Amino acid sequence: MSRYYEFKREDAENFKTHVGAMARNFGEEMIFAYCPYCKGGRHRDRETFSINTRTGQFECKRSSCGAHGNMITLAKDFDFSLGTEYDRYYNRDYSRFVKPRKKEIKTREPAVAYMQSRGISEETTRKYKLTTIPEKDNILVFPFFDENGMLVTTKYRKTNFDKSRDKNKEWFEANCKPILFGMEQCNMENKTLVITEGQIDSLSVAEAGIENAVSVPNGARGFTWVPYCWNWFSKFEKLIVFGDFEKGSMTLLNELETRFPGSVYAVQEADYRECKDANEILQKHGKEAVKAAVENAKPLPVRRVKDLSNVKNVDIYSMDKIKSGIKSIDNIIGGFYEGQVVLLTGKRGKGKSTLASQFCVSALNQNKKIFAYSGELQDYFFKRWIDFQIAGPGNIIETTNKFGEQTRFITESNIEKINDWYKGRAYIYDNNVLEDEEPENLLKTLEDAVMQYGIDMVLIDNLMTSIEINVNSDLYRAQSMFVNKLCKLAKRHNIVVLLIVHPRKNSAGNLDENDEVSGSADITNRVDVVMTYKGDKDLEEDERYLSISKNRLTGKLTRDKGVELYYDEVSKRISDTRDFSIDYGWNKDSDGFVDIPEDGQLPFDF
Repeated sequence: MSRYYEFKREDAENFKTHVGAMARNFGEEMIFAYCPYCKGGRHRDRETFSINTRTGQFECKRSSCGAHGNMITLAKDFDFSLGTEYDRYYNRDYSRFVKPRKKEIKTREPAVAYMQSRGISEETTRKYKLTTIPEKDNILVFPFFDENGMLVTTKYRKTNFDKSRDKNKEWFEANCKPILFGMEQCNMENKTLVITEGQIDSLSVAEAGIENAVSVPNGARGFTWVPYCWNWFSKFEKLIVFGDFEKGSMTLLNELETRFPGSVYAVQEADYRECKDANEILQKHGKEAVKAAVENAKPLPVRRVKDLSNVKNVDIYSMDKIKSGIKSIDNIIGGFYEGQVVLLTGKRGKGKSTLASQFCVSALNQNKKIFAYSGELQDYFFKRWIDFQIAGPGNIIETTNKFGEQTRFITESNIEKINDWYKGRAYIYDNNVLEDEEPENLLKTLEDAVMQYGIDMVLIDNLMTSIEINVNSDLYRAQSMFVNKLCKLAKRHNIVVLLIVHPRKNSAGNLDENDEVSGSADITNRVDVVMTYKGDKDLEEDERYLSISKNRLTGKLTRDKGVELYYDEVSKRISDTRDFSIDYGWNKDSDGFVDIPEDGQLPFDF
């Protein structure tokens, strides 16, 4: 990084403490619960940010964030010290803050009068040492004392603020360290802390007889105080958030939920009594109402936890599902259930993609909508392959070209009918739109398509082409995170995701089939179904086996080699019998009869 700084593992630990983050160690990675830059974004994505504890490099894997760099980057972005040599070289002057000082403050009568107009008694005003500037009775002074009684910060407020003439309503003394207002008055034997947005709000809580009321120095969005108050702040076990309640939500709450190491409680909406904050409650409804609001605060529910008795009763056998179209497979797994991620693996060239696309054809035949991502095939090749499966052997014309090569095609009239059959129900990722961060955008594109077009089944072929790996990336972790997000997306939108994953290179075949999947074992742990499609040197050329080694919902698995399947080279169809003549809906009229093509060619013999 520089000759003035050499990374040490404890620097990562110190940074974690500095920003008040929760993190866990995994191998050479320190994985943070939330990225300190983006906080997980709109969906509150967890564990997207990590620091490599060997190199000091960090990265957020959320595409819309993408923060990356090293410890020097973090030191600059989060006002974090990496030692005196580094600070001297980069001119980081920690003496810029006014030194804490003991100072006797005399409360002036204009301060008492103003606070009484806000429902705060003279006793409370003097206890917190509020005053006004001499000869400027309209400038209220809030002194911020730390836990040792040292004056650290001074904030000013214009009591007769008029936005038509005044520039600022509140401001700080220059070069002050940001800390919480009210720290000096807290009883450290009481392990409950109440935090508000404004100083007058915390004084309103104190006026109601509640101990340990503090307020943030610079509004709901300012959390610069956390590093400077962390050691003191983390000594409390319970935090009651009493932010401003506006537009149906409370300020401070979301951020403090991720910052506070103990239990977080929230004042309930009903206890605001249609008021904005604690001071308005005090003025309109009195001390008892403020006190009741604090005492009635409820713990925030643990994310993704619900009372089991509130879970609806569901018959899993009657749940919505998409049939695979192959009876022997459906007899085992029951079909693909909504919300499932199904992993399909097998050696290269054995037909994984063919089997997966046939599952998509079966979904289309059940009037479902599909979306396909192929990182290896051009869109026209994928279309041709799936069109052949839809057409079937009786609708594929075989001929010989001038070079003596055998060729196959579908008549234009039948292609038109097939297009009409799945128009508006089959979509494919456009590989021709090239962007620098294309794989990073795949999940967003996928979710947008699911929501906009009502997709029921998604095919991703394959995992390695779906994620972006650079020289600093942890391959297994990137795979695991991608699959984790796929699982969440499947459950959030009740869709089926078919994910193709290659097996491990040089796999000898003597491992558990789940262990033969390339990548982290976490991949097979996360998905719902694991299927392996394979050939055998002792089999006929058209014979295959499909084994099911994981089936989370019903637990039924295949025995021995698995389900025996057959492959038709002409139509690209796969079946559990050598009859490949299943009819799909494209060539049937409303009465179920097969249409004769306009070109006069019969699709098959009657």
